[in-house]
Amino acid sequence: MLSHPTLDQLKNLKLHGMARAFAELGDNPQADELDHAQWLALLLDREEAERDDRRLTYRLHNARLRHADAAIEDIDYRTPRRLDKALIQQLARGRWIARKQNLIIIGPCGVGKSWLACALGHKACRDDFSVLYKRLPRMFAELELGRADGRFPRLFRALTKANLLILDDWGPDRLNAEQRRDLMEIVEDRYQNAATLITSQLPLAKWHDVIGDPTFADAILDRIVHNAHRLELDGPSMRKIKADKNGPANIDQAKGK
Repeated sequence: MLSHPTLDQLKNLKLHGMARAFAELGDNPQADELDHAQWLALLLDREEAERDDRRLTYRLHNARLRHADAAIEDIDYRTPRRLDKALIQQLARGRWIARKQNLIIIGPCGVGKSWLACALGHKACRDDFSVLYKRLPRMFAELELGRADGRFPRLFRALTKANLLILDDWGPDRLNAEQRRDLMEIVEDRYQNAATLITSQLPLAKWHDVIGDPTFADAILDRIVHNAHRLELDGPSMRKIKADKNGPANIDQAKGK
């Protein structure tokens, strides 16, 4: 298609999806059969679709999910690990995030807590929620460094403003005084303002011991637990199952050996 004033206007207005659709329609002989309303509808559909794609890419980039390819549709319900399919489907709808509730996922090492948390985070990004993933030990280290280099206010603001904050790998190390204060400020700012998802190998009964100070523990857990959905998983290590499936014997068999 030769340069067209309308195409130049669309590009100048940063309506890039519409510009691409306009160029494609101009090169398509069948487009002559469309009336003006149909042309406009196709242009608007393309612009909306491309903006949705850009927004999702932006949200996923900022979320920094540990398992970036985790998706609700790929959850393995066949492996016995006490995974409540009805509850997962309910959580996938995202109403708990819109209602600013919390989610706690507990289970042994390797059972798939982090992957499941990231799958829910990915779905939240698709639903246009802002998401931030943090491993708790690394989060505390970043905040400590942020105090020294001046980044603390920006880091703290990111932790408190995301629609969904995923805090992965709670415990087993006991928190020090500074970490207790930071966690208290985070959960206080997020309480009834945003949703938080926490994964842990530890049962809830031991979370008090991880926090250490009884006063802080009561205050922190009251803001996390009382409005939280819970998933308590148990079963074999998904890492071991995946390793067995991809082991040398299976690879040789796949090659016909």
